[in-house]
Amino acid sequence: MRGAKSAKWVAIAAVVALGATACGGGSGDSGSDNGKGEVDPKGIFSVDVGEPQNPLQPANAKESNGSKVIRAIFSQLVDFDDKGKIVYENAESIKTEDNKVWTVTLKDGWKFHNGEPVTAKSYVDAWNWAANIKNNQTNSYWFSDIKGFEDVHPEKGEPKSDKMSGLKVVDDKTFTIELSSPIPYFEYKLGYDVWSPLPSGFFKDPEAYGEKPVGNGPYEFVKWEHKKQIEVKAYADYKGADKPKNGGVIFKNYTTVEAGYQDLLSNNLDIIRQIGPKDLPKRKADLGDRAVDEDYNAVQSIVPAFYTKQWKDIDPKVLQGLSMAIDRETITKTVLNGTREPATSFVAKGVAGYQPGVAGDILTYNPDKAKQLIKEGGGVPGNKIFIQFNADGGHKEWVEAVCNSIRKATGVECAGDSKPDFQTDLDTRDAHKVKSMYRGGWVQDYPLNVNFMRDLYGSKADGNTSGFADKEIDALFKKGDNAKDLEGAIKAYQEAEKAMFEKMPAIPLWYYKANYGYSTNVKNVKFDNNGDPVLQDVEVLKK
Repeated sequence: MRGAKSAKWVAIAAVVALGATACGGGSGDSGSDNGKGEVDPKGIFSVDVGEPQNPLQPANAKESNGSKVIRAIFSQLVDFDDKGKIVYENAESIKTEDNKVWTVTLKDGWKFHNGEPVTAKSYVDAWNWAANIKNNQTNSYWFSDIKGFEDVHPEKGEPKSDKMSGLKVVDDKTFTIELSSPIPYFEYKLGYDVWSPLPSGFFKDPEAYGEKPVGNGPYEFVKWEHKKQIEVKAYADYKGADKPKNGGVIFKNYTTVEAGYQDLLSNNLDIIRQIGPKDLPKRKADLGDRAVDEDYNAVQSIVPAFYTKQWKDIDPKVLQGLSMAIDRETITKTVLNGTREPATSFVAKGVAGYQPGVAGDILTYNPDKAKQLIKEGGGVPGNKIFIQFNADGGHKEWVEAVCNSIRKATGVECAGDSKPDFQTDLDTRDAHKVKSMYRGGWVQDYPLNVNFMRDLYGSKADGNTSGFADKEIDALFKKGDNAKDLEGAIKAYQEAEKAMFEKMPAIPLWYYKANYGYSTNVKNVKFDNNGDPVLQDVEVLKK
């Protein structure tokens, strides 16, 4: 099974566009065959996925809509099982003696969908291109640990080179990665889709390729009807263990989760990844065993735009107070129908390094202390906050509930700031045009606490769209990166998390659950650690 892959900005209310986690693999539900047991191995099924923000280039998908399609089209060097352990996928081995120089050996026989062999050069060329500042990839910072990154991605001026000195092709099956300094968990990072290989034709016209990608994964691209759907089909010569049990997938775009749910009820959509708040109370009555709830590794937060006049140089006590003004227990039980669990950490529960209780009482509802902290911190500038969210993700109800809780507990005014879709929401964040706060949902890229900290709140991280920057926090992250082994890195990041609750780069709200449903056209529907359907395992029933 393709496991927990990617911590991305997510779009849906119950989802990060949905989200990730360590509770693991699938529901184990075999599905309902509606009295028809015969499977069509060439059958095509549909899943709801919104319009990707950017072209379908592996290093250009920081959000979950594009990532979901890219993960179907591409396979990585490594994957993770449902317990968060590394499983070699395109790699035969990844070895290091010092955590600084890593040697990758590829498996035999892997090809791109156009028949071109996947070689060491396919990886090295892809990573050099993605890291180059001229190519404007949203996830270029993921390559910053590699020696020579600053030569292709300088903070100022033109690149000195188009290649990172830390990447060397040894032969067709072998290449080495030299890091600027040792990182004991580096192998885990290689499971994220930003590290995908690219065929030689990509570099001749990257823009055209982004509209018609050629990958090495279980599905090959067929067509993209913008703001309507993306179609992929099973790749017959796929060499991975997770070969599709179906003929292909249609990723269908809906303007609201409610519209998707209505199509599911009429069997015009086969899998909905997240049922919206309005339909959660009746999902069991509508779908029976085809309505499933599962934990996964993702966290919902609200994030201040620290570049704004309102939050620049704010005393963290104000944010601690706002956090304590939110009645997470009541909101998750009522508005979200028991489908979320109040957060106790910046880190998702299922990943290595999660530590319950690290927040103290900062994530506990306490109106009196909330008012006290806000007052001690100098008050909320303007005495009003706005929470930006995407209207197509089913967030409106809980945003209103959070605002009502803050208003009632503290007297601070609060209102939602709705954007029509996830793409517009993300574009506004990337352009630093959020006027107060925004809804942040993050799902794991790899199952370590590091991914929910450094990759989101590091001052230079691609996932950091809030403008948060703190030298002490960066130094604590660096301490974890310089640990001698994986266990030491995890422990160092646990110490860093304690400091994060003193700085408050965001206000964690709750942990996601995948509250999904499926039609009577399919069976063997399971979800992975990312809160995503395991596409290859879905079986389509003959009609």
